[in-house]
Amino acid sequence: MASRGRPLVLCYHAVSETWADPLAVRPAVLERQVRTLIWRGYRPVRAAETLSGHGRLLHVTFDDAYRSIMGAIPRLDQLGVPSTVFACASYADDGRPLDVPELLTEVEANPEELATMDWDHLRGLVERQVEIGSHTLTHPHLTELSDSELNEELRTSRERLEDKLGRPCRFLAYPYGEHDARVRAAARLAGYEAAFALPGREGDPIDLYEVPRVGIWRKDGDFRATLKTTAAVRRLARSLRRNSRPPRGSRRHGS
Repeated sequence: MASRGRPLVLCYHAVSETWADPLAVRPAVLERQVRTLIWRGYRPVRAAETLSGHGRLLHVTFDDAYRSIMGAIPRLDQLGVPSTVFACASYADDGRPLDVPELLTEVEANPEELATMDWDHLRGLVERQVEIGSHTLTHPHLTELSDSELNEELRTSRERLEDKLGRPCRFLAYPYGEHDARVRAAARLAGYEAAFALPGREGDPIDLYEVPRVGIWRKDGDFRATLKTTAAVRRLARSLRRNSRPPRGSRRHGS
């Protein structure tokens, strides 16, 4: 069973017991969701192994590098599940809340929940063998940038992460999950080995600059999470996405 199917890359954001926001899952729920996938035959692997596109492989990612995920990492370690944290290099300078326009109301109401990891936090994760990837410099809408702005967000973020953490920054996650052909080409030219989308296109072979992920939100209980991570449902969702456009105002999630 474990030799069949396709890799499954999960995308979480915050992990909080108290923040009742769609971005924040409860710690015990996250652990139970991942444990269930292992029981279903998925084998935990590092990010690079999922790029083959074959096998029931599992990897967990976190976008935005919220400090709240620090409590989730030991739970994943106990399960033997590697993870990747995608951080915005400019926010790591001071660990300030992720004050992008879509989250300003939440920043005012819950600044501690949106606090991001600074360089010391990220170094601590590196010591725990967590992969640190780039989520750009400032978390912009990449498709709206000029070519020079796009290069600055992608290349400078990678270089700063490598300089501060002392290891290669191999992977990128697109803010808001947004990308197009120009952004994907820029990611390749900026030196990334692969870029993770949300949700992304599950083609065969996998496009290394559109690696698909399944977003998991606070509303996703056990049954819903099981459905979202089932191959048939993923295929149906992919078909529906090809034939519809996302509603206006939907860009907040997938941050």
